[in-house]
Amino acid sequence: MSSRSVKVEAKKLLTLSLESGVVSAERVEAVLSSLKKSRPAYTLRPLLRAYLANVRKEIARGEALIEHAGPLSAGDASNIATHFSKSLSRTVMPVARRNDALLAGFRVRVGDDVIDLTAAHRLANLAKSLS
Repeated sequence: MSSRSVKVEAKKLLTLSLESGVVSAERVEAVLSSLKKSRPAYTLRPLLRAYLANVRKEIARGEALIEHAGPLSAGDASNIATHFSKSLSRTVMPVARRNDALLAGFRVRVGDDVIDLTAAHRLANLAKSLS
């Protein structure tokens, strides 16, 4: 199998794994079970790697990873996720993680998009504007 055909097939498998636009554990299990029955194990490695990468990307698209320095209430995390849900026109669930390396503020990652509202980032922008 060429790498292009592996990528195409992995995307098709991802679409089979979605339920209402969200990755479903049951559907992923069904896809993996079907692959196991229909192909020899030694041919699956490249396809499974591509499929895993696609599943991870799809899951990341539906999560707002919020890194925060201080306390963050569940309501604030929910408000941040709601903001991203509206702007991206899809459901985004909040996932809050404390990061003591941040001085203040927060950083939000949804898929490949990163919004950096940390004090260090603001200070770096200020330093750039002054030089």
